[in-house]
Amino acid sequence: MSETPPALSAPTLSAHGLTRRYGGHSAVNGVSLQLHRGEVLGLLGRNGAGKSTTLQMLTGVLLPHSGRIEICGFDLARHPDQAKTCIGFLPETPPLYRDMRVNDYLAFAAKLHRVPREKISTALAEARHRCGLQEVGQKIIGTLSKGYQQRVGIAQAIIHSPQVIVLDEPTVGLDPAQSRDIRALIRELGDAHSVILSTHLLGEVENICDRVEIMHHGLLIYGDSSARMMQYGNGQMKPEEVFMDIIEKHSAEELAQ
Repeated sequence: MSETPPALSAPTLSAHGLTRRYGGHSAVNGVSLQLHRGEVLGLLGRNGAGKSTTLQMLTGVLLPHSGRIEICGFDLARHPDQAKTCIGFLPETPPLYRDMRVNDYLAFAAKLHRVPREKISTALAEARHRCGLQEVGQKIIGTLSKGYQQRVGIAQAIIHSPQVIVLDEPTVGLDPAQSRDIRALIRELGDAHSVILSTHLLGEVENICDRVEIMHHGLLIYGDSSARMMQYGNGQMKPEEVFMDIIEKHSAEELAQ
């Protein structure tokens, strides 16, 4: 896993000052981040830290109360159609129609993403190949294992060859073998796309992410390459200890203010 190179092209995703409130509570408060082609960014945090809300804003599912988002140079608020064409999104609960066959569902997803009719067959074949679904195309989605259903969810997110892929807790609920396969798939996707994924699992950051941003109480409190994060504390700390130390130091600073 390589560190992000010092000289980078224009970001494929850029967010500035994102804030989202629910009543008097700020679920996300002033979040800014960037993502570049060929990069896998891990958004790490405890449950309730604001990860899912952030990803929903980045994909246009939720409107921020303040802040600005650009996807491949398109302002998401001003040019939503063009911006969303560049995004593939897998929510925490995959948007699957469990009574459909895999091929029919992916063809339907391709139409929703406005893939030209004459290119749907090619797009379908490529998505099945990349996600390891060649042998299950005629199977009903609801009969598949959870790991394969997650693969179908990722396939619908990449069916239109987006430049940016956003994955919310992509391995949640999977067994170790299924998680390993999905992690390998995400790492492969990162070679050709920009990938941002939320997780509370330290192993995912260590195994597949180039960079990591840690969220806590709606704030980004730490950002660095995953390699440098693993060297936090002179490399003498376990990943879980690194995470907890960063959280505890931030909490102590909050109390001191």
